[in-house]
Amino acid sequence: MAEAYIVGTGSYLPGPPIGNDQIEDVLGFVEEKSSRLKSRILKSNGIRSRHYALDRKQRSTHQNSELASMAAENCLMRLGFDRKKIDMLAVASTQGDLPLPGMASMVQAQMNLPPCEILTTHGVCSAGMMALKSGVNQVRLAEKKNVLVVASELASRLLKRSRYEAASQTVLDLEAEFLRWMLSDGSGALLVQSEPAASGLSLKVEWIEIISFASDFDLCMSCGTADQSLWSTLAPEKEPELSLAAVGARQAERTVLQKRSHENGERSWQDYATYAEAEAAGALLIRQNLRILDNIVKVGVDGFLRLIQAGKISADEVDHFVCHYSSHYFRGKILELFKMCGCLIPEEKWFTNLYTKGNTGCASAFIALDELFWSGRLQTGQVIFCVVPESGRFTTAYMKLTVV
Repeated sequence: MAEAYIVGTGSYLPGPPIGNDQIEDVLGFVEEKSSRLKSRILKSNGIRSRHYALDRKQRSTHQNSELASMAAENCLMRLGFDRKKIDMLAVASTQGDLPLPGMASMVQAQMNLPPCEILTTHGVCSAGMMALKSGVNQVRLAEKKNVLVVASELASRLLKRSRYEAASQTVLDLEAEFLRWMLSDGSGALLVQSEPAASGLSLKVEWIEIISFASDFDLCMSCGTADQSLWSTLAPEKEPELSLAAVGARQAERTVLQKRSHENGERSWQDYATYAEAEAAGALLIRQNLRILDNIVKVGVDGFLRLIQAGKISADEVDHFVCHYSSHYFRGKILELFKMCGCLIPEEKWFTNLYTKGNTGCASAFIALDELFWSGRLQTGQVIFCVVPESGRFTTAYMKLTVV
């Protein structure tokens, strides 16, 4: 097999950086009230600024396909690469602009690329690595010469106030509101070839491993269902900010809606008689099952240990650790487990831009790699180890790169 190299990178973040005190100015105040949960969640995740493709009237400034195209154009421009030579386009996103066709079709048209093979990968955070692995394998098999891989997220359209106000739950629960203070918009792009760049640095892809544990865990991050059998709600005692009466009323109303949905076979948002009914039932809210979220760290470290045992990686050889942890809270958890397992990667080797670029889902690892690639920190022979956990139903992607 041929080798595969990342020869160029690019990224795009829409609009100006948005500080923590400006978030609701952009996403909007639900029911004209400031959130009581916001400060608690932001303190935990440590994010200081992020970017949104929304103006202050919650109107979209970009389409997701445009964000993806901007990152791809940035990558090609830096290399001075002729787009006519691209023979495969792989695009990842949690949610494209349209239910169909696939995101890659929209990006190809947006960029006016010549006829080529396309691939759309859909998931949550690991979707970008899925697209990259497919592109890398095509190059290794000599099926393709120049593969453009793009990961892009436009989460803010799910987070604006009208989405929450349209649901009949007038008091937001923590699971529905949690991701509003976690997710933001952005895109990243990588160009993969069978030879390193003629000048400058390239990243040799040693291997990519993707492991899913979907059959071992309940649904953890989701959008598109209000069925209580697919995701659990927090108990009232977990929400001390709300009065017992308010919690009880909210729980009762939600239980009725969910029971009716389940009895009517409305397990997916597409099962409702109308999209309006699905929205009113809360089926279109993006949710995080916080009861089982901590498992994402255990699953990720377990996979790392398996790779060590297989002889694919060792903690000592890692020069740069690019880990897409979605919250500063998880950084400490990861370090704690690393120490317990005897596979510590020292913090001075960690590279992240979570705190200034935000959590951009499947684009996060690409955006971080882009910043690291152009940072001046890389030296020939160094090893970059990337880990991308996904909480949808617990998938973790791992990648080993060597700087050449």
